[in-house]
Amino acid sequence: MSMPSVQMYCTATCPYCIAAEALLIKKGAGAALEKIRVDLQPERRAEMQQRSGRHTVPQIWIGETHIGGCDDLHALESAGRLDAMLKG
Repeated sequence: MSMPSVQMYCTATCPYCIAAEALLIKKGAGAALEKIRVDLQPERRAEMQQRSGRHTVPQIWIGETHIGGCDDLHALESAGRLDAMLKG
């Protein structure tokens, strides 16, 4: 079974975005990761806000499931639930 897609709305300099990406890469999700750079495509920020109801980056989806931000991603990892989500 292939890994679900992972979307992350982010900016280049956000330390939380960088930390979230590092965890996803460590978990083997680097190839599945689609980064949507709202600093380069400001119109995508409105899309992010509509989809997530939040205005901060990062905002992360695994498949169709909105994970939330960096703290939410790390909480899933701490709870032992991230691997299962990445396996689909």
